[in-house]
Amino acid sequence: MALYESEHTLFIREMLARNPEWVEDQRRGRAIFWDRKSDLNEQKSYKEAAERHRSYPYDVNFEQE
Repeated sequence: MALYESEHTLFIREMLARNPEWVEDQRRGRAIFWDRKSDLNEQKSYKEAAERHRSYPYDVNFEQE
């Protein structure tokens, strides 16, 4: 049984075969935005500073406390 591969998957595989340096670029890009250590004190201050969500945000005249 043959496994299906979409046109998009085939395209990406072909482009990565033509441009192997893209793999390292992807790793560096991921390191910039995703592979970072979390600062728990910073997260705590963000959580404390956040405003409460309104009960029904689509109606400006509807407020329940």
